[in-house]
Amino acid sequence: MEWDAPALVDTRDERPPIERRAVLRGGFYEMQARTLIERVPQVAGIAQSWGVSPYRGCAHACRGCGARAGHRALGLDAGRDFDTRVVVRANAVQRLRAELGRWDGTPLAVGVAGDCYQPAEDTYRLMPGLLTALMRAAVPYTVYTKSALALRDAALLAGPGAAVAVSIASVDERIRRTVEPGAPGAQARLELVAALVEAGVDCRVLMAPVLPLLADAADQLEATVRRVAATGARRVEPIVLRLPAATRDWYLDGLAREHPGLVERYEQLYDPQGLPSGDYERRIVGQIGQLAARYGLECGPPPPPARPLPQADQLALV
Repeated sequence: MEWDAPALVDTRDERPPIERRAVLRGGFYEMQARTLIERVPQVAGIAQSWGVSPYRGCAHACRGCGARAGHRALGLDAGRDFDTRVVVRANAVQRLRAELGRWDGTPLAVGVAGDCYQPAEDTYRLMPGLLTALMRAAVPYTVYTKSALALRDAALLAGPGAAVAVSIASVDERIRRTVEPGAPGAQARLELVAALVEAGVDCRVLMAPVLPLLADAADQLEATVRRVAATGARRVEPIVLRLPAATRDWYLDGLAREHPGLVERYEQLYDPQGLPSGDYERRIVGQIGQLAARYGLECGPPPPPARPLPQADQLALV
């Protein structure tokens, strides 16, 4: 008797890669990272070329977040999954310590694949260990966040080589509720900046992303710069919205629902790599630069930081 049939038991595992590699615990995908220091995509527009992210995905659900593509490599989608299925690199502190042992001191960005002070940090508390490791290795870094939870670590963030960039794209709450539905409001972030400055933290405002045709009117830009100046921050760093492939799809889907007349104009404004027109970007950054000067702020990315001295472990007194 001849058999021409498939195997009796199908052993293929068709789950997304993250579900095969991670443990689902408390609503988070908990996994062990093989590498923590990763290349920052050039399209991100920030000063650092390398970054560290204890979390991938972000509950802030910002439509224009440029980190969305990372979820596709995990077998998840770059839209709703990025907002709701957050990946925790549970061994982040141990991995960072190991990798810093052979790092050349190049400055690092912290929190580029997902806000490092999003709600998952309340549960996992990875940031104090990461900040301590960076301080002891004397590696300059900038934490990118929108969350007041950063105040918990203000003493560490005020240390040598540390800086914080708080993202405030606009003080127009109608816009914020649409494009950053899970993030704290602008007033809460302005208060965060003021509190960090008062605590001695090197804190600037990342005016990002500036949203073309939604939050780029002259009065909107001035309102944001004026209120940033009132916090005591010394610098504002503008970045116009980037739309790399995964982010572009999600952002334009929302735009088509809420402002369908703008979709064609966005298609004309952005190139295939997700970068806005150079003329448009120069005009917006120039406007913000003029406003910053009017209100006594420096504008643009800060100068490269000097590398601090390594921190030795403190010996107990006996």
